Amino acid sequence: MRSKKTKYIFVTGGVVSSLGKGLASASIGALLENRGLNITLLKLDPYINVDPGTMSPFQHGEVYVTEDGGETDMDLGHYERFTHARMSRTNNFTTGRIYHAVIMKERRGEYLGKTVQVIPHITDEIKANIRQASQDVDVVIVEVGGTVGDIESLPFLEAIRQMRYDVGSQNAVYVHLTLLPYIGAAGEVKTKPTQHSVMKLREIGIQPDFLLCRTDREISRELKDKIAMFCNVDTGNVFTSPDVRSVYELPLELHRQGLDERLAEVLNIWSRAPHLERWETITRRIYEPARGEVKIGIVGKYVDLKESYKSLNEALLHGGIANDVRVNLHFVDSQEVEEKGPEKLLAGVDAILVPGGFGVRGTEGKIAAVRHAREKKIPFFGICLGLQMAVVEFSRGVLGIKDADSLEFNAHTPNPVVTLMESQVHVQDKGGTMRLGSYACALQPGTLAHKLYGQELIQERHRHRYEVNNAYRGRLQEAGLIISGHNPDLNLVEMIELKEHPYFVGCQFHPEFKSKPFAPHPLFSGFIKAALTQRDAPRGASQVQA
Repeated sequence: MRSKKTKYIFVTGGVVSSLGKGLASASIGALLENRGLNITLLKLDPYINVDPGTMSPFQHGEVYVTEDGGETDMDLGHYERFTHARMSRTNNFTTGRIYHAVIMKERRGEYLGKTVQVIPHITDEIKANIRQASQDVDVVIVEVGGTVGDIESLPFLEAIRQMRYDVGSQNAVYVHLTLLPYIGAAGEVKTKPTQHSVMKLREIGIQPDFLLCRTDREISRELKDKIAMFCNVDTGNVFTSPDVRSVYELPLELHRQGLDERLAEVLNIWSRAPHLERWETITRRIYEPARGEVKIGIVGKYVDLKESYKSLNEALLHGGIANDVRVNLHFVDSQEVEEKGPEKLLAGVDAILVPGGFGVRGTEGKIAAVRHAREKKIPFFGICLGLQMAVVEFSRGVLGIKDADSLEFNAHTPNPVVTLMESQVHVQDKGGTMRLGSYACALQPGTLAHKLYGQELIQERHRHRYEVNNAYRGRLQEAGLIISGHNPDLNLVEMIELKEHPYFVGCQFHPEFKSKPFAPHPLFSGFIKAALTQRDAPRGASQVQA
């Protein structure tokens, strides 16, 4: 039985959104974990969607998939990349999910005829979810989405206000992230937005213990003292979250200011000094790579909003860290490729990546990019839909099936080389009904995939409905497409590759969800290594992967 009391750190935000609460929470988690503490993180999202699974990437950024198949907020990706904590669907819950649970209890009669209200029933459900995630850990970091003052955030803020009374004042602290804008015309940093944000937080009964001020410049001791006085915060508990060149520098910056030491002191935590050598190595390789730069062309649908591919972008950066090279991401709209062709838009790239996505828009541009990579012997990596586009392109370009297509894009195609799983045919609900979460993949010995992973059975995370049609597998293999990985239980294609090519790999799963800066995913490490080889090869020479 656990004897030590769990400590809680509640992270809120004010003034504007997108200040970086997720990165701040992840950085705090990284620092405390490096002090020898067992930590976990939660994200409370105030929107009424049950989860972000049905939301457009333009609305919400990417959907992060957990090992157990949860479709969650992208901040959970930061949590897993910065720490060893394993996220699940219980680490992210929304207003919609909380209300749904309470309504289901009411329908079952669990409230014994009482009038169901926001307080105590909704807030009790929120607290129950927080407590559920806190089992067997030393510290729980709880990030509240949105900003203070949003009407939809009020039940979450009330719940975390109550938590301090439930667990004791020495076991819970509030960290408030706020904005310190620099007004160019006045030539000074203004503290009023921070003061008003804290005032709004205090109106609902929460006095922040720590202020983390988002700023693009150094601020003076005098300014920190002013903020502390007007916000009723200890002068030693005002910290800054400055602009950094890489998000992986943030834990080092917050440690330099002493945030982790002060948190441990206020929470009465006895712990060792953090070991941050690997974070220093990571930032050195990002800022001063020994092997220069490679240029990666990403042909996608959501390139106007980089948050749509957040985990993917980070995994490519991790591949660069593994090879001690800077990765320059060149985003290309697949619709533009349809209109202008790949030759000009992808000129000068060292490798091409086609990521996942949904819907028919831009798919022919992705297929054209695959053809360009295959024929010009440019390293290629296709993820999820990218694999499917590679299969369609190979069927058209090599097998000669000119009308080959996916049922997702052409319901009447006579040659559906990508088809809907039988279990998906009659599915009506869109949320949480895809092939989600971790599935096994058996790798074919002697393939590039097997060489990169160094093992025969792997587990990877999925998020898709459509699969390579097994009816065409024989013809595809006879024509030279290597099925390098398959699911042993469902007999589905998981990985493909081409032999006479420097690096032509496709995977049905999303490897980016398991990549970390200090443990880069092998498929991304191999991809960036191939791009490096391509960069250094004489133009026009073929560097075929053995």
